[in-house]
Amino acid sequence: MRYLLLLSSLLVTVALWAQPEAAPLDSINPDDPYFVLMGEADQAIADEDWPTAEEKLQQAIDIAPDNPLNVLLLSNLGMVRFSAGQAEEAIATLNHAHMIAPRSVTVLKNRAKIYMALNRLEDAYADYSTIIELDSAAVEPRFYHGMLAMRQADLTTALADFSRLEEIAPEDPLTNLGLATYYNSLADYGKAAQYFSLLIEQEPTAEYYGARGVCYLYLDRLNEASADINEALRLNPADAELYVYRAALNKLRFRDDDAREDALRAVELGVDPRRVAPILK
Repeated sequence: MRYLLLLSSLLVTVALWAQPEAAPLDSINPDDPYFVLMGEADQAIADEDWPTAEEKLQQAIDIAPDNPLNVLLLSNLGMVRFSAGQAEEAIATLNHAHMIAPRSVTVLKNRAKIYMALNRLEDAYADYSTIIELDSAAVEPRFYHGMLAMRQADLTTALADFSRLEEIAPEDPLTNLGLATYYNSLADYGKAAQYFSLLIEQEPTAEYYGARGVCYLYLDRLNEASADINEALRLNPADAELYVYRAALNKLRFRDDDAREDALRAVELGVDPRRVAPILK
């Protein structure tokens, strides 16, 4: 069943925008133009008015160039510029912030997120490596570090990362997703299914039902595979991959007409016909 999609690579959408960092409450004078501009920038960010947000953040930095809070403003400015489609300017801004505060985890997180979005995975991996050295309990950076290690076929590092997550954040969905992906890549579908089950308890999405259904297919647990794939299709009937999964399931059950119907539906939804050619024969 090599045409089945395996959840063994980075399948996580990176949330690019981080909430603006707030200044310490005891340092805020609401009438200070610096903080007025910060507030206006925050409102523009909430409104996704990137030109105004960029203008206000830059003005705040310019009127108080020595303010230590400027590192946070630069971090937000980098994200604003990326959201406005200015990728190179965003990286340059975050590089400047990192030069000022090389141990700022916030700056490194934001730069790593942009690197991920730009598919500069080696750069992202380097930033995530630095982050987890600075903060060994950082959950999201360690998750992405582990996923990128898997992409590099460094399973030892990946397992170390996901095992650490299981220690510090056993209830976090990222922990379960990391371990599910890890065991799936090893073809240990029984363990992978256990972690997908935990994910389904936390968030019953079509993606997780479909992934567990594939595990059950490999384990020859066809009734459970059928239940999961059908539930995934109920949640997302336009997902082409799910029809590939069900076509494979029907083929295993010698339901050739149903398998053909699902394979053709998958092609209609955009699947390469070569992937389902064995089913259509």
